[in-house]
Amino acid sequence: MGEHVTNAFKSPWKIPFLPLTFPIHVVLLGLEKLGLKAKPARYNPLTGLDSESKNCVLLFPTNGVGFGHFTRMYAVAKAVRKHDPFTEVIFFTPMPTLHVPYVDDFPTYHMAGKYKFNDMSSSKWNGLIEEQLLMILDAHQPKLFVFDGAFPYRGMLNAIKRKSSMRKVWMRRGMFKKGSRIPAGSVEFFDTVVHPGDAIQERGEKISHNVEEIHVPPILLVDEHEKLTKAESRSRLGVPDDVIVWYLQLGAGQINDIESEVRITVECILESDSSCYIVIGESLLGQRIDFQHERVRLLRDYPNSIYLNGIDYSVQAGGYNSFHEMRVSRTPTIFFPNMKTGMDDQNARCKVAVDEGWGVVVETRTRKNILLSIAEVQSINPGDDIIPDKITDMGWVESLL
Repeated sequence: MGEHVTNAFKSPWKIPFLPLTFPIHVVLLGLEKLGLKAKPARYNPLTGLDSESKNCVLLFPTNGVGFGHFTRMYAVAKAVRKHDPFTEVIFFTPMPTLHVPYVDDFPTYHMAGKYKFNDMSSSKWNGLIEEQLLMILDAHQPKLFVFDGAFPYRGMLNAIKRKSSMRKVWMRRGMFKKGSRIPAGSVEFFDTVVHPGDAIQERGEKISHNVEEIHVPPILLVDEHEKLTKAESRSRLGVPDDVIVWYLQLGAGQINDIESEVRITVECILESDSSCYIVIGESLLGQRIDFQHERVRLLRDYPNSIYLNGIDYSVQAGGYNSFHEMRVSRTPTIFFPNMKTGMDDQNARCKVAVDEGWGVVVETRTRKNILLSIAEVQSINPGDDIIPDKITDMGWVESLL
């Protein structure tokens, strides 16, 4: 409060407004003390945040249960660089996989997620986000900020609103449904909302707002020309050229648990064809898989889609990224959709693969049903006509720059 009064006397034109601005600051301070508003950043920019922007783009993928947010932002980063190699692309993210963007020379700032700390309140964590983001904005003066996540952090919103000259974009799958747990008024902090497409149509009543919305094709990270050839893929995976290779990535379950879907699926595949090989994809975000079998290979890499030319059949969960990767690569796939996801109708998405003739859906994962699905998927000839036009078109990124 004292700083507010002092600033008014330093700029006398502010004094007549003190009867209005002082009570407002008192209320805001009270909200901070109650934990209903993030504390203001302790960092004071050395230059005005609204000074002339530089040829720089700042990307903020949040950390979900997998790589969905990060993968879309990585695809955007590559598209920006392809459009203008001289544009500086910077990541700021809670994702721990910082070595991935470093490979492509994308500098990255990191702030660990709130739950990685022993005792971190939401208000304190948002204060740290705000302070670090303000320093990044001050240092790089980006012309474009893109956030990918379902829930915009209050600290992030507080920081980006202070740079009005910067275009602010929220990339979000699905529409803003009524009853969504997003902070009130958070959509209006952005200039544009980008909605990546999906194989299924969104249903439900959405929140009304006046922010520009752009609907774009499904976003994939790896283009066809970036994939390894069959020979290259199998050489890296350590499997022969003349065998059937399955790729298994379910994301959940422990293979050493004899009752897990992963373990049962591996056993069923080997039972159906004792000469085949299985590649199990393990996430960089999870613990390492401890399993040994002469015909099983463990793949801990990113992005795993570069290996798809060396794969004959796949077993996947029904997530957004894996579905569209299999769809574009025309890989005959067995899907185990998660039937308990509240916001993502994986079962409906996976049934699109059945309709298009390249997938099989197993809702009840018993040993019998899995064996039947293995026989069914091996009879599939997916053809070359299932890819929707422009599914990998990233030309829309240029309109944001």
